[in-house]
Amino acid sequence: MTISFARGVPAPECLPVTELAESAKAALERDGSVALSYGAAGGYQPLRGWLAERHGVEPERVLVTNGSLQGFVFLASHLLAGRGGRVLVEAPTYDRPLKILAELGAEVSAVPQDEHGLDIDALERELDSGPAPAFLYTIPTFQNPSGRTLSTERRGRLAELASERDLLVLEDDPYGLVRFEGEAPPTVFELAGGREVVYSSSFSKTVAPGVRVGYLVLSEELAAAIEARAVSTYITPSLLSQATVWEFIRRGSFEPNLERVQGLLRARRDAMLDALERDFPEEASWSRPEGGYFLWLDLPAGVEAAGLLDRAEDEGVTFVKGADFFPAGGGECSARLAYSFVSLEEIGVGVRKLAALVAAPAAVR
Repeated sequence: MTISFARGVPAPECLPVTELAESAKAALERDGSVALSYGAAGGYQPLRGWLAERHGVEPERVLVTNGSLQGFVFLASHLLAGRGGRVLVEAPTYDRPLKILAELGAEVSAVPQDEHGLDIDALERELDSGPAPAFLYTIPTFQNPSGRTLSTERRGRLAELASERDLLVLEDDPYGLVRFEGEAPPTVFELAGGREVVYSSSFSKTVAPGVRVGYLVLSEELAAAIEARAVSTYITPSLLSQATVWEFIRRGSFEPNLERVQGLLRARRDAMLDALERDFPEEASWSRPEGGYFLWLDLPAGVEAAGLLDRAEDEGVTFVKGADFFPAGGGECSARLAYSFVSLEEIGVGVRKLAALVAAPAAVR
């Protein structure tokens, strides 16, 4: 059996199967005629209202989508509108949006990050060096793939820069609530007062990915445009899934489940950090996330992730090589390790196998 450090998905025990089954049944009994019919493209109204209150906006500014990635597709398609355009991303960044942007014909410019997240000075230089971008895509908290979190000071600077330079920021925040330690910083959306920033999140990490419920918080103008795009795409959203999530929240299951998930994933994060510290050579380094699903591993000089991956798969271990998260080169000696799906025992065995391969002469290019 393969030990997968590649899968950024929750372990089966993270999923609240019984509670969701009860919530789905209750949602059908309480509001089945609505949940099983066509409805407003903006989403199931009680859930939309709860999200609006949570983010301090009017319900009309919230669009509930079939997962947050669909929201990204809607927004990027609208902003690029078949004519292409320039989009700024972090380097490294989530690989799925990179593929979507390529399909849309976008010119993707990468902005570097360090252990404190997106380099705001580098972002300013990038804004000065080319045409105005359609938007900046960023994951400020427990970033995929690096696990890093943008500092509060940099969040403030980003919010100010968005206002000063008329820069639309898409803040993707699926992991923010999956925090194990430390104090949560304010979102960029909050610091910007809800202006110049589109906020995106999902219940995939806090409830279950299979419910496919994500959402966007947008300006009034953008919300109307994106909702119209949603109508033309699927006529109605999956109201039954959204009603199930709302019932899960309404009956008080959300917070206890989140605490349970935090505990399960904290143990996995700790096991991976302990294993890396114990088994990997000093020449390697890695991020130390305070939450989320991933950490970023920089291999010793001369060890390329692509070759290591080939050999690791022969030994029954897999991960995602760092180069997959860069739009145009980078990350060749890095890897993303996901600790969310594997067991504590698998983490120890898998890291030990990787360390042995890194130490072997054949690991060096």
